[in-house]
Amino acid sequence: MNRICQTLLRQSYARAPLTSNHVAATVTRSTRWYSADASPPASAADVVDKSTLEKLVRTNKVVIFMKGNPQAPRCGFSNAVVQIMRMHGVQYDAHDVLQNEALRQGVKEFTDWPTIPQVFIDGEFVGGCDILMQLHQSGDLIEELKKVGIISELLKAEEAKQEPNTEEKKK
Repeated sequence: MNRICQTLLRQSYARAPLTSNHVAATVTRSTRWYSADASPPASAADVVDKSTLEKLVRTNKVVIFMKGNPQAPRCGFSNAVVQIMRMHGVQYDAHDVLQNEALRQGVKEFTDWPTIPQVFIDGEFVGGCDILMQLHQSGDLIEELKKVGIISELLKAEEAKQEPNTEEKKK
């Protein structure tokens, strides 16, 4: 399954314009994530309750519970989600569930979704890697992000490509 995600991401990158600005923007975007996991990992006996999870999913417009962190994802599916967010230039809050077993189990119960990563937009559960990949490929992710006031870098790049054509038509 990891190969499928990588193949799909490569196809997405192949369609994206490769300019020096795009490369520079990608490098800049790689540090645009936050983590609320600065506290030491909780013991397995600790419980993460529903109210705590509700607060966590509302800490940012986009929140991801993943294995590892965006700088070093520890599974292919988490990596795929990170790559999609980078392509769109999304700033998000990331939580490493491998650091806290109670968080890992708590978020699974909170969403009634058995797998990690889990993506939330505007406090609402969107899904995992497969659903985010579908949203990305169909273009619906751009619309979902727009609903919460996030303009996708891919949309900006597409609009920038269309601008010269619009000015030529005016002449």
